[in-house]
Amino acid sequence: MGDDAPVFEGLLGIDGRRHSLTDYQDAPVVVVMFLRNLCPTTHAYESRLRKFATAVAGDKVQVVAISVSRNPAEGLDRMAVRARDKQYVWPYLLDDSQFTGRQYGATVTPQFFVLNRDRKIAYMGAFDDDVKGTAVKRQFVAEAVRNLLSGKPVDPVDTLAKGCEIEYAK
Repeated sequence: MGDDAPVFEGLLGIDGRRHSLTDYQDAPVVVVMFLRNLCPTTHAYESRLRKFATAVAGDKVQVVAISVSRNPAEGLDRMAVRARDKQYVWPYLLDDSQFTGRQYGATVTPQFFVLNRDRKIAYMGAFDDDVKGTAVKRQFVAEAVRNLLSGKPVDPVDTLAKGCEIEYAK
């Protein structure tokens, strides 16, 4: 916590453009999430993520998703189909070098990193406290974003993200 966020550069998005963290320099908060198309835990969160991203767009908060999967069944073309079918409202980027995931220390999908205006990591971990979404008591990412926007400290600063293990190449 408090470390400079790893900078990603030139990641290809489903929109055919290259994206970098600096593209979002005007956003007061950036939420970086690591997702994977074939992860059932990611699937369980998709509607909540869409609702959250839509809600914070008015505050100019930038949400961006990165896949570090090397599975051919999860390539850019499949990412674009999933994003369209599930109505993703955020940039969806591919880093098949897996460098970004390693730099952030992402271990599972979905996993979230909330960056403050100075692009320091203010929160990392789970989206909320209930994978199934039936009994959510704490919305960790939403709370972190609200606190940063209002100048309050983030608490908690980290939680345990549960999901599908990221398979890093050796």
